Amino acid sequence: MPKYTSMAYGSAAEMIFGTAKFPVKVGLGPIELGGGWVYPQIVPHPRPGSEATKEKILREYQRMTDDALGRCVALGFPGLVIEFEHIYQMTSQPEWAAAIHSQAKGQMTDYFNKYGLKSALVSTVADLRKPDMVHMRKSQELDWMLASFESTAANGADILSIETMGGKEVFDYAVQRQDIKGVLFGIGVLSSIDMAWLWPQIVATAKKNGITPGGDTDCARGNTAMFLAGGYQSTDLPHTFAAMARAVSAARSLVAYECGATGPSKDCAYEDPIVKAITGVPVTMEGKASACAHSELQSNLVGAVVDLWSNEAVEQHDMFGGSSVEVFTEILGYDVALMNSAITLGTAKELQDMMILSDKYRDTHGFMLAPDNAYEIGKAIVGNVDSYYLRSKAAALKCAELMGGDSKLKLTQFEKDAMAKAVKELNALPDNEGDFIDQCLAEYAKVPGFDKTSYGF
Repeated sequence: MPKYTSMAYGSAAEMIFGTAKFPVKVGLGPIELGGGWVYPQIVPHPRPGSEATKEKILREYQRMTDDALGRCVALGFPGLVIEFEHIYQMTSQPEWAAAIHSQAKGQMTDYFNKYGLKSALVSTVADLRKPDMVHMRKSQELDWMLASFESTAANGADILSIETMGGKEVFDYAVQRQDIKGVLFGIGVLSSIDMAWLWPQIVATAKKNGITPGGDTDCARGNTAMFLAGGYQSTDLPHTFAAMARAVSAARSLVAYECGATGPSKDCAYEDPIVKAITGVPVTMEGKASACAHSELQSNLVGAVVDLWSNEAVEQHDMFGGSSVEVFTEILGYDVALMNSAITLGTAKELQDMMILSDKYRDTHGFMLAPDNAYEIGKAIVGNVDSYYLRSKAAALKCAELMGGDSKLKLTQFEKDAMAKAVKELNALPDNEGDFIDQCLAEYAKVPGFDKTSYGF
């Protein structure tokens, strides 16, 4: 499969929020992502128990959708993207997913016709293929997934996305042992191979229905490493190790766009500043408004090059200010209003600088995702196009080089030692992808649930 061999931008300085090299028009209006404006994206989740029957889940999604759209109209926000991250019952019952998306699109159409509210709907199908439980290429779970892509694409979805699970069984085994070789194999090779197999099918479904193939995220692996690292005093996993894993994630998430995805990317792909630097597609990021779902150490910085600003996920329930969906729609709307005002006033670069500097040296993740460093990691990826393995390895090594080369990034001896160990292990790996894969197939053969035929071996 053709791989990216050059950067979309001439330098990191060209990247800024609200603007992408290759804007995408979606939904009612339409909404143009990356065309000089940032839009909010709300990701509502139903309460446990609401999935008991089709009628209950439809009522839950009807209320959540109306809450989000109604708050936008009440506050004068001009546009909104709504993402439905499928719960199990939606993907495993494609007719439920179709009904939920069709209902939401009807509501969105009513608001567009009455109030001129632009909107778009994202269908993020759940990857039910737990690699330690089912075969990645032949299972009932896969059949459900493909059917849910089809059913939602034909019933109101404007964008198709997913968080694929390939390689997670090896990654989980390796990350617990701070085994950079296994992380490289799980994310950089196995997950990339799985995406290269699955994403052409997603793109074909989107094209057949005249909608947009969005993107993927390394949530199952890269975010796991980030959360294991946790706060700055955490010793569950070194922050330098987690950042190197994230660099590998960028090489992996790139595969969706090489298969024909156009963005907007999936919101929890923290690797997206690197992906945007390479591809020029509009990206979705989640920052401080995602505190309802998890904590992070780079909530301002990740807005630096964003085109669609998300809350990650919020469960529907009542708050003093309204429902949780209303409240987080409002928070996101005001965030992007500030960004868009800066664009209008010609002060976007100043606001971007403030976003970056507020978080760049807070943690290794913020540091390596700052546009200047993200761009350098991107260059390492496109400079090693011979294989998924080599570009992933190059990304990890470049990330380590950057972290070790900036005196403003204060690292404990624990962090320095962990990084040095990982670099030494990476440098000892073979130069040839085939040799690396042969080693890994032998070394990780007994990892619980790992089936090499799931990846075409």
